[in-house]
Amino acid sequence: MEQLILPLIISMRPIQWLKNLAVFAAIAFSGELFLTDKFISVLYTFLIFTLISSGVYLINDLLDIKGDRLHYSKKNRPLAAGKLDRSIATVTSLLLIGTGVFWSFTLSMNLFLLLVLFITVEISYTLFLKQVILIDVIAIAFAFMIRVFAGSIVVLTPLSSWLILTVMMGSLFFAIGKRRSELTLLSNVAPKHRATLSHYPPQLLDGITFMMATAALITYSLFTFNQPELSVNRKLIIEALPITLSSPKWLMITIPIVVYALFRYLYIIYEKKKGDAPAEVLISDKPLLTTTIIWLLAVISLVYILPG
Repeated sequence: MEQLILPLIISMRPIQWLKNLAVFAAIAFSGELFLTDKFISVLYTFLIFTLISSGVYLINDLLDIKGDRLHYSKKNRPLAAGKLDRSIATVTSLLLIGTGVFWSFTLSMNLFLLLVLFITVEISYTLFLKQVILIDVIAIAFAFMIRVFAGSIVVLTPLSSWLILTVMMGSLFFAIGKRRSELTLLSNVAPKHRATLSHYPPQLLDGITFMMATAALITYSLFTFNQPELSVNRKLIIEALPITLSSPKWLMITIPIVVYALFRYLYIIYEKKKGDAPAEVLISDKPLLTTTIIWLLAVISLVYILPG
């Protein structure tokens, strides 16, 4: 049984479930994260996306067995390595996706419709969109944005337009960085693993990578600037603080943290020759993981603890 369950779980890519945490973005920045009803609804949404994305990953591995065997790390995936039966993977993927879709239907019709769109984009990406230059990275970013919209729509929490743009630019940055890393790591076998890599000149990938890093920083900065002013309890801050800073755009304090995170990720792409698996990089790179934790703590403190 262990020989069946473990390969199946590995193929569902648990590390990639981190992407689904994006559903919490809307309620986190709106100050509603600890409202029980909303938190539970968004938690259900997270679990639904986890089920569906796991099923999609299985389908992806089923269709990409030949290409994965040419990849330096993907060749070790259970299906590519012959450690998982294809029929079991197929049935499991259908069960996971079916369960997620049915659950979403019972939770919210709008969520159900978004999930149908999400599945359509993900399956289309697996079948042919990933073979279309530039459209492949846009599809990745679009799927990430659907997660953010889903977390907002299931509890009817408004989304900041600047937050939407930040997610779009940030996900494009990670997607194009993934392509740049793949081109470097796979070298001569890159086109065999992914045909679009043969059409991506390194100079184009470099240009778009830096462009998206800049865009992500600008949109995040504007997002923090356009957030409502936080009424901070003066007892919790230094009394000598100028009155002009008594109710500023406190989230702007997190901008330098984001700047370092972007710089660190660029360093990982170009110096450490990684970045082809963003979620794994986040977990394995200690400076980046520490920065992410500091950013999360800063946001929670500014949105939930400091306001009086």
